[in-house]
Amino acid sequence: MKILLFGGNGQIGHELQRTLAPFGRIVAPSRSEADLTEAGNLQAMLQTQAPDIIVNAAAYTAVDPAESNETTAFAVNATAVETMARYARYNGSLLVHYSTDYVFDGTQSAAYTELDAPNPLNAYGRTKLAGELALQQGGCHALTFRTSWVFSSHGRNFIRTILKLARERETIDVVSDQIGAPTSAELVADVTALALAAFHADALPEGLYHLTASGSTSWYGLACYVVQQAQAHGATMKLGLDGIRAVRSTDYRRDRPGTATRPRNSRLDCSKLTEKLGLALPHWKVHVDRMLAQIDYGNEG
Repeated sequence: MKILLFGGNGQIGHELQRTLAPFGRIVAPSRSEADLTEAGNLQAMLQTQAPDIIVNAAAYTAVDPAESNETTAFAVNATAVETMARYARYNGSLLVHYSTDYVFDGTQSAAYTELDAPNPLNAYGRTKLAGELALQQGGCHALTFRTSWVFSSHGRNFIRTILKLARERETIDVVSDQIGAPTSAELVADVTALALAAFHADALPEGLYHLTASGSTSWYGLACYVVQQAQAHGATMKLGLDGIRAVRSTDYRRDRPGTATRPRNSRLDCSKLTEKLGLALPHWKVHVDRMLAQIDYGNEG
């Protein structure tokens, strides 16, 4: 079985190269080799590689820059997905795709299910929703996983940013009224492998599933937890817990022009997936703790 993995050097893609290896030979082109803004080049690569499974872990994920670069974000997050879906439909391939909590507006109090109506607040969310719709309308065999607040020891993410700022500053402002589940790329990749095995065993229907860690916190709560745990591991930093200032989303955006509006409630109900797979998703602290325990704080730059 041949797997064509887009975004193999990203947070989720990096972990997928580990977890998908037992399923077959993985081809993971670099960003320069697979320019997702060029539909013709993408189509040619699909035809040349002729994959049994297409895994799309690539995306335009720069939320704030997407506000002024929505055309490019749409090309990567929607048009490229449409091209993959069309190929998968006519060649009998399975397409595995990743989406985001940002397709929702975050106004409801409960965690969002797959049946709740999307209503994105920003360009990134709009383009990711367009990608979902292109996939649904593409008529191919597909598994779509919405996830949220992804982090890993590989690549850029909120946790690594907080650790960097904690070494450089005595005070930082962190939004306290946005709630979600920090989710490890390792967890997403592990569950993706379980889902693929279940799909091939006819135990998991194709379709849309939510996939995040359990529990929830705010960005402020996560920042405090990261700093506290890093200090416990012996990290030297200028920032203490009293230097982390909780701010409201509206105040944060007012002081930073160009910042995209984000959903207040990013919690996703994952019961559809957990019931099908018969598993319990770990609390978000489990993988945060694992990441923070593995860092060499003496050499962290």
